[in-house]
Amino acid sequence: MDTRIMMVFYRGIAAVLWLAVIPAVSAMPAIQHWVTDNGARVYFVPAPELPMVDINVTFAAGGVRDDGHAGLAHMTSTLLDMGAAGLGADEIARRVESLGAELSTGSARDMAWVKLRSLSDSVHLQPALKLLADVINQPDFNNKDFERERKRTQVAIQRSEQSPATVAGYTFFQSVYGDHPYAPRPSGTVDSIGALQLEQLKAFYKEYYVARNVVFSIVGDLDRKAAEQLAGQVIGQLPAGNRAPAVVPVPALTKAQEQRIYHPSTQTHVRMGAPGMHRGDPDYFTLYVGNHVLGGGGLVSRLFEEVREKRGLSYSVNSYFSPMEQDGPYLFSLQTRNDQVDEALTVMRETLQEFVDKGPTEKELLASKKNITGGFPLRIASNSSILDYLNVIGFYDLPLNYLETFNDKVMAVTREQIVDAFQRRVSPDTMETIIVGGDG
Repeated sequence: MDTRIMMVFYRGIAAVLWLAVIPAVSAMPAIQHWVTDNGARVYFVPAPELPMVDINVTFAAGGVRDDGHAGLAHMTSTLLDMGAAGLGADEIARRVESLGAELSTGSARDMAWVKLRSLSDSVHLQPALKLLADVINQPDFNNKDFERERKRTQVAIQRSEQSPATVAGYTFFQSVYGDHPYAPRPSGTVDSIGALQLEQLKAFYKEYYVARNVVFSIVGDLDRKAAEQLAGQVIGQLPAGNRAPAVVPVPALTKAQEQRIYHPSTQTHVRMGAPGMHRGDPDYFTLYVGNHVLGGGGLVSRLFEEVREKRGLSYSVNSYFSPMEQDGPYLFSLQTRNDQVDEALTVMRETLQEFVDKGPTEKELLASKKNITGGFPLRIASNSSILDYLNVIGFYDLPLNYLETFNDKVMAVTREQIVDAFQRRVSPDTMETIIVGGDG
């Protein structure tokens, strides 16, 4: 069977197999963890149900490390698989495709990563691992690739300016985070990308793409010994280096501000919020469950009921915490007709204030707990989803039993805890509001 067809086939049966083995979260194999000789942190879950291996190699090398050169981390990550060990981007892509594998790079504010998915038999896995190792250990960073990707990135940034949702999103971060490293767009601006020099990318790679700064996550059809050999093959030659310093704390907002940006569209996009919580936050589960009632529960959330169902003021409305190494945003998102934006925003603010003052009802709380815990097994119902959780656990130093205890911690949250946490942590009077749209 052709390797590409094999990959599609195995993806097709993956959900069925996982549904058969996850009647309880505790049935998931325990997470295995070790540190390599050069200091890399490895997290591994054996998954013999499918003949596949998923790998995520994550470095603390996201936009927060740009040091005033917005887009530096993004461009460094982008160039990794554009040329490595003398192979050009086209040849790397051709070899990956011929193996039926998937290889990708990416970056965000906290991190940058390289992912690989491959069949687990040695005929396919070994050459795929060689490509992964080359991309991580021997990126070419040649000038031709750099200039091509610079222009491509600038064009993508210019196109993104046509989206009011994108404009609202990055303006929100700039307004909420001010001078903090979380404020700039990770992709940079047209001007900041244009100002980058190739030598900056090389220096960034040398500083941050090192063993002590990496979390190596593996899920797949391997035993512990094979997983250790795999990790050594891919990152064993990286210099030890140093773990990146902790991200500086995020200052709290002291007053509410509102910014309106005209954009030629029939719909207005609203982003409202403030710094929320970080990974490992002692209030994490309390705030998470409380927000599920308020705006994170989709069609059954209080915001959806008040803004859309009762009044028909919005096409979509929600709220969510986005925890990062330091306090990521607590973000309220609203999309509505231009002529309804003020009324919709008023209802959203009033709904938030009432929730902060009084919290959820016992009925709402119970429904949200059942929804969260009932859906949790489906959120770990594939190798790739478990890989994502492994990455979060490793990168943010969460306990190894995080997945096993998740539902118990959700069920333990009380209404009184939610009221206390929201009144301590959520201040509607100091939130930033960004409104993008209008008729002109």
